[in-house]
Amino acid sequence: MLEKIKELLFGKPKSPLDPKVFHKVSLIAFFAWVGLGADGLSSSCYGPEEAFLSLGHFTHLALPLALMTAVTVFILSASYSQIIELFPAGGGGYLVASRLIGPKTGLVSGCALLVDYVLTVAVSIASSMDAIFSFLPHDLLRWKFLATLLCLLLLIILNLRGVKESVLILTPIFIVFLITHLLMIFYGIFSHGAELPALMGDTVQETRLGVAELGSFAMLFILLRAFSLGGGTYTGIEAVSNGLAILREPRVKTGKKTMMYMAISLAFTAGGLLVAYILNNVHHIPGRTLNATLFYTLTAPWPLGNIIVFITLLSEGALLLVAAQTGFLGGPRVMSNMAVDNWLPRRFTNLSDRLVIKDGVLAIGLAALLVLLYTNASVKILVVMYSINVFLTFALSQWGMVRHWVKTRPPQRFRKLPIPLLALLLTVGILLITSVLKFKEGGWVTIAVTGTLVLFCLWVKQHYSDTYKTLRHLDEILTQLPLPEAAESPEKLPQKPSAILMVNGYNGMGIHSFLAIHRFFPGHFKNFVFLSVGVIDSDRFKDTEEIEKFKAAVQIDLDKYVRLANRMGLYAESHMAFETDVIEGLEQLCQQVSSDWHKKVYFTGQLAFEGETFLTRFLHNQTAFALQRKLLFSGLEVVILPIRVRLPQRLPG
Repeated sequence: MLEKIKELLFGKPKSPLDPKVFHKVSLIAFFAWVGLGADGLSSSCYGPEEAFLSLGHFTHLALPLALMTAVTVFILSASYSQIIELFPAGGGGYLVASRLIGPKTGLVSGCALLVDYVLTVAVSIASSMDAIFSFLPHDLLRWKFLATLLCLLLLIILNLRGVKESVLILTPIFIVFLITHLLMIFYGIFSHGAELPALMGDTVQETRLGVAELGSFAMLFILLRAFSLGGGTYTGIEAVSNGLAILREPRVKTGKKTMMYMAISLAFTAGGLLVAYILNNVHHIPGRTLNATLFYTLTAPWPLGNIIVFITLLSEGALLLVAAQTGFLGGPRVMSNMAVDNWLPRRFTNLSDRLVIKDGVLAIGLAALLVLLYTNASVKILVVMYSINVFLTFALSQWGMVRHWVKTRPPQRFRKLPIPLLALLLTVGILLITSVLKFKEGGWVTIAVTGTLVLFCLWVKQHYSDTYKTLRHLDEILTQLPLPEAAESPEKLPQKPSAILMVNGYNGMGIHSFLAIHRFFPGHFKNFVFLSVGVIDSDRFKDTEEIEKFKAAVQIDLDKYVRLANRMGLYAESHMAFETDVIEGLEQLCQQVSSDWHKKVYFTGQLAFEGETFLTRFLHNQTAFALQRKLLFSGLEVVILPIRVRLPQRLPG
């Protein structure tokens, strides 16, 4: 029954060895625009509002603010298109900073990006509920926070089903949002067609009055402050370059097309809303978003105005849920890249049977839950926390691209360099202004959390480094054992005692386990069977060619074990499988070979750390113990061979 419920919620398993699987799970440009671009487009639901309200009573500055917003969107999008070209396998802020600046800078960018993705989920869901509850009866507001948490749970389940499935389900919402908001913006602007020619003149006149009253510097500061505090508008632009791995081939072409779709739609929507606010004299009304106020104002004379507003705001709220997808799509991918570089536990590279990074999805979901509880789902606080890390990642990415063009000096550098250089100036400026102005209003929390995550990653990296150094010494000794060549392969004796050893690569740990069997049971076992599961994780799940190379490498390692046993005068054979879950793969292999051997004992190695803690258990899989429990109830005996690991003692700090 549990398996049926799991299949109903998350869908049937997918095989990573299916040659058509990459086509089935990848996204064309349009669906990538939905899954990855929705975050950028949905930021128009809160970014322009924050910027407009920051103008105070100088609302006439909304016109230059709209122009600055649209231009900034196109500059950032053009810069990220360069990143897509330079990193065709996926070049988000973490990889760009790591490869073009340095590993430590990449770590800061990666941690900022992870916190950003968590906040993407939190702010998108919170904004969604704000939009939806804007048109619901006021007495229902007490249920808004509970609805926020339920939506988060729903999105976690959808993303555990798979990337493409979650995007397909949410595509109709995206389309309805586009149609309704384009109509509203066009009507909100062009219904005031007679006022448009005078708008520029009025803006200039009111600006002169403001300069006379406050001074040029003060007016410029008000404009730049509103521009910076509306920085949430640009969030999500980097999502396409982060998510290239899930795009349809050719990925660079698909990614750049997706980026173009996002830039045009976001620039028009965000800029258009700012112009519509000023033309329709929109003001803040408690309990309503500015968009809701604008839409009610526009449709007041219409016969079906309330119904149209209901559909528009519902689509807006629903699109913000789609935007939360970006956090669930991009966050686990960044965690996987950081885990490959040993900044995070390796478990974040594992794929589920639905070929999604399950642990990453769950981690992002749990962190978003904590953020919503801490802020009580306040969009005002969340947007501030959100913008700081977004622009930290933006700035580091642009710095990396500037360094790249200056350092490599390719012939096209004079054509390429101005875009990332301008983007760097814009993002650094917004980052500094937002951090200073909003430090006490939630900005300090983002900085503290990001710093804590950086320290945790440094500790993880050091732990893995110490462990690998210890195991490398074992490899150097045991992989060079002086053994005679066997004249011929010994005869198979299935009736005699047989040792079935589970290994992971030809290394000191596997050889140590093999020799330990001889030491503990000298001369007892006449046959050896080596089992290995090639784990197809997010780092290897790129294309069919990559998986074929992986298969060949696993077979080569198994052949080395067979030759080692043969040299010691023992019969040996090997079996392998390829799965996303090592325990499931090993269990199947153990059951598969069970009937071939009459007197058998299963063996597996397990690292045993001196002074083991919860964190060491979390950083290193407990495959041996989990497998032992599973096989025990199938009547198969498993002996765990401990491999002692003594790490160097380090003083705190």
